[in-house]
Amino acid sequence: MTGSEVPPPFRLVYVPGVMPDKWVRIWNERHDVPLTLTQVPAGAAAGRLLGGDADAGLVRLPVDRTVFSAIPLYTEQTVVVVPQDHLVTAVDEVSPEDLADDIVLHPLDDVLDWETLPGRPAFERPATTADAVELVAAGIGVLIVPLSLARVHHRKDLTHRPLTDAPESSVALAWPEDATTDQVEDFIGIVRGRTVNSTRGRKQSPAQEKPGRADKDGPRRKPTAAGQSGGNRRGSGSGGSSKGGRRGRPRRRS
Repeated sequence: MTGSEVPPPFRLVYVPGVMPDKWVRIWNERHDVPLTLTQVPAGAAAGRLLGGDADAGLVRLPVDRTVFSAIPLYTEQTVVVVPQDHLVTAVDEVSPEDLADDIVLHPLDDVLDWETLPGRPAFERPATTADAVELVAAGIGVLIVPLSLARVHHRKDLTHRPLTDAPESSVALAWPEDATTDQVEDFIGIVRGRTVNSTRGRKQSPAQEKPGRADKDGPRRKPTAAGQSGGNRRGSGSGGSSKGGRRGRPRRRS
C-alpha cells in the first residue's frame, strides 16, 4: 500500500440504544484505519455480520454461539414506559402485578425474552418500538423496554419506572468466529479497557513473545532458611561472619 492509499475501514454495526461514542473516539485516537458506523435493527445485526457487510457489531444477546464469538459488555435495567399521569408514577419501581389492568404493548422488534408478558395483550402487535411509543403517548397502553430504548424514544409527555422481576437485555461485542482479524482484536482491546501499549489479544511473533519465568530465570530455587536463594551462589566476600554466612561445618579445600 502506498502512502496515498487509504486503508479499508473497520466496519462496525450497532443496534438502537447502544452508544459506541467512547469506543469510537478511542479508536480514532489510536488508529489511522477509519471506522464506519451503521445502526441496524436488533434483528438485522446477525445477518449483516454473516453477510460480510460488517466486521463486528454491538448487539443484543443472545447470538448463535456456533457461528459468532461474543464478549458480553453490560446488562441493562428494564423499565416500563407510561404517560406522565399514570398511576405507577407515584412509586419508585413497578412490579409485573402492578400492570395487571394495563394493556402492555408488545412490538415485533421487542428485545426482551418473555415467557409471559404481564398485563393485558393488545389486539395487535405494533411493528416497531417507535410505533409502540406513539401508542403509549396516545393512552392506548404501556411499553416495557431496556432503559436505553426508553431514553432513545424519550418524549416530554412520557416517563418510565424500573420494572422488577422482568427479563433483562445484555449488550455484547460480536463477530463471526472465523473472521477474527487484527482490527477486531484491536477493538476488543478498546472495549475491555486495555491501554494503547497492551498486546493482549494479538498473537505475538516469536521475536515478541516474552520468555516464561523458567526460561528467563532458570529453574526456581528452593529458598534457604535465611530467605535467600540456594544453588551455587558464592559468598559476598564480607569475611567470616557467623550470622550472615553459611551454617554448618565448612567444606575442606582439596
